Parts: sequence; C-alpha cells; structure tokens
Amino acid sequence: MKKVALSVLMTALLAACSSTPPADPNAGKTTAPVTGSETKPATVDLTQGSDLNKGNNPLTDPNNILSQRRVYFDFDSFVVKSDYQAQLAAHAKYLLANKDAKLIIQGNTDDRGTAEYNLALGQKRAEATKKVLAALGVPESQLESVSFGEEKPLEQGQTEAAWSRNRNANLVYKGESAQ
Repeated sequence: MKKVALSVLMTALLAACSSTPPADPNAGKTTAPVTGSETKPATVDLTQGSDLNKGNNPLTDPNNILSQRRVYFDFDSFVVKSDYQAQLAAHAKYLLANKDAKLIIQGNTDDRGTAEYNLALGQKRAEATKKVLAALGVPESQLESVSFGEEKPLEQGQTEAAWSRNRNANLVYKGESAQ
C-alpha cells in the first residue's frame, strides 16, 4: 500500500511540475488546530453503546463512536475541524490500546480542480488527520496516509451536497475494506 501511495504521490508531484496548479488557499495555515489543550486524549468510553462481553467489534458497532470513520473538510481546506476531536480521540485511544492495529487514512476531494491539485489536497487532508492522531500519542508506525484525490467519490453529482460528502478523510483499519 505504501508503494502504491508513494507511486501515486510521485506521479502527482511530477505532473504538478509540468503545469501550474491553482493557488493553494491554505498556504500558510496550520494543518490541524492542535493546541496544548487539544493534544491530550479525551476521555472516551470505548464500550459506549457496544457489548464487548458478547464479542461485538467496537469498530463496526454503529452505536460506538469508533464506527464513525470520516472527517469532513470545508471547500479547499485541509484543517481538521474541532467537531471531529472526540471521534479522533476515540480512534487514538483504540490504537494505543491495540498496538497491532494499523490505520490507513485516505484523503479524498470533490471533483473540482485539476487531478494533480486534488491528489495534493487529498494528501494534505490525510496528513492533517494523521497529525491530529499523532498529537494524541499514536505512533507513526500505526498510521499511514494516502490520497485518492477525486477518484473515490462517496456521491456522484455536481451539487454542493455531493461535493461536501466527497471532501473527507476516511479512516480504514488494515484488513478492512473502505466503507
């Protein structure tokens, strides 16, 4: 997976050198709203809504916060909104408790912009999400980021609703298929 991601990234970088990408409206902005008080893992009950004693998987239990796997972004932004702090804190706590678990963060964009720009923006979204998890103490060895750009839309269409659903970072644990 890393080789594929690296290959896609290198292709995007080479393609970006041959054309003029649109101006990055996020230039100079921080990638994630990480401050001293936000870097501490929140107290999250991983058993909330699940029944671990019966063998239910908290990652797939729809009543558990760990089943929430998408971080949505504003148009042309790669800033992780505070709305997702509890969700990411829960995933960080899960990863810290399960050292063998590995998380692939897939950055996605809507279909506006060039393919090169969307690959770069998707990577920035994946990296911003990864930085939040790393700030919560998750080792880099458990995290991988990859960009799909506009290639894996959740929703087809040229509406703001479709575009907003497609601007996300998807959290996929190794061994799972993307939702």
